[in-house]
Amino acid sequence: MYNPINIQNKILDLASNDSRIRAVLLNGSRANPQVKADVYQDFDLVWVVDDMDSFLNNRSWLFALGTPLVQQLPDEMELGKDESIEKVSFTFLIIFNEGYRLDITLFPKAKMATHFQSDSLTVVWLDKDDLFQDIAPTSDKDYHVQLPTQRQFSEVSNEFWWCMTNVAKGLKRGEITYAKEMLETVVRPVFMEMVAWNIGVQYHFSVSVGKSGKFMRHYLKDSHYQKLLQTYSDSSLIQNWQALFVMMDFFLEQQQEVAHALNLYHNKEEAKGVRHFVDTIYALG
Repeated sequence: MYNPINIQNKILDLASNDSRIRAVLLNGSRANPQVKADVYQDFDLVWVVDDMDSFLNNRSWLFALGTPLVQQLPDEMELGKDESIEKVSFTFLIIFNEGYRLDITLFPKAKMATHFQSDSLTVVWLDKDDLFQDIAPTSDKDYHVQLPTQRQFSEVSNEFWWCMTNVAKGLKRGEITYAKEMLETVVRPVFMEMVAWNIGVQYHFSVSVGKSGKFMRHYLKDSHYQKLLQTYSDSSLIQNWQALFVMMDFFLEQQQEVAHALNLYHNKEEAKGVRHFVDTIYALG
């Protein structure tokens, strides 16, 4: 595999000798002192540049960073494009033959004052114009679990219990692909939100659970983490029903604890009613 220091040096050698590149920032997990480094981490980079169009019109500069294996250019794709968002930057996502991945966002220096959004996970690698001389030491504070409002708590709770009925109906019909998609794309996010809030309560809302809850294992009791894992099932109907019931029980437990700790209103009848509804569907012949 590659040596991360060599990759950093390669990037800085290019940036230092290209007058168009005014700053290089490292974001993401490699800028997070709380995350154990490994070779699978991406290099999430922001390059503040002059004459951004020149980078797009002639892309030969990419080959100074290695030989691309596969790349994605989200700003040139129709897939996932949101026309309502004004785009001033341009992102290259590239995996190189040597095994490392660079996510390079080109950001025009001329738009710094109006469009640049700071990120607490930032390490300055290069700053030719002292644009970032007052930046705070890198931390994950921007990604900490946030204290929920009553409205957020109620809406997340309602979304979970409402959509859980759709999962149950899909399973009862034997529509496993529908049921799994409903659970994983609609129910799972609000389920994980509630678990994250309870972790926030326990740790005074000063920790991050990571994307898709990947750090939850560090903060949950082992018995709770095992319950969380049991909410992930294979493709069998039996396993999916079991995961469904574990998820409902665990969500209700987390919901009650968050409500009690934060003095939030908890609609007990909603949870009770949906559980009875699902139990009834499951028991039908």
